[in-house]
Amino acid sequence: MSAGRTVNSKSLTWGTPVKYVEAVKAVFGGTIELDPCSNEYSIVNAETELQLPENDGLKERWDFATIYVNPPYGSDRQRGTTIKNWLAKCALTRKEYGNEIIALVPVATNTGHWKQSVYGQANAICFLYDTRLKFLENGQDVGKGAPMSCCMIYWGDNYNVFYDVFIKYGAVVDISNLHGVEIGPKSRVLKLKL
Repeated sequence: MSAGRTVNSKSLTWGTPVKYVEAVKAVFGGTIELDPCSNEYSIVNAETELQLPENDGLKERWDFATIYVNPPYGSDRQRGTTIKNWLAKCALTRKEYGNEIIALVPVATNTGHWKQSVYGQANAICFLYDTRLKFLENGQDVGKGAPMSCCMIYWGDNYNVFYDVFIKYGAVVDISNLHGVEIGPKSRVLKLKL
């Protein structure tokens, strides 16, 4: 399960489409230093890639200036982790190192992991116009669309750059005004299960 939806594929090799890799690189000034959940077919070409499932990117230090995360949307039963762990790692890493992070994730605005790691933590969200984002499967554009809406979440200080790059791909919303605001009755302190 992911974001309240059943995952239709057990494949961990769903890759980011070219146009979004290029957009992320544009926000980061041309370089993605870390991709903590890469795979053998990835076209991200980050300076440091931690390939799943051999490497557990959640257990590694993310002390890099620019990080792009396209995490597995399903649960990793072997490690006991889900997308909420990846989002928590993004938020905690931003607090610890002050780096820039962009994550491509399903839109799940009503979930606890969004309330914990996105609202009050991230600076912006781009709700992608692609109704069914077409991920690369095993490095190939096979034309399959994701069964859910997706977005790019941005933790960083360069909102204007993020906006200028991503506005052509979706509705960009500045959520930095939520920092320090308690989100809902079940707001919690960030916790990360590794």
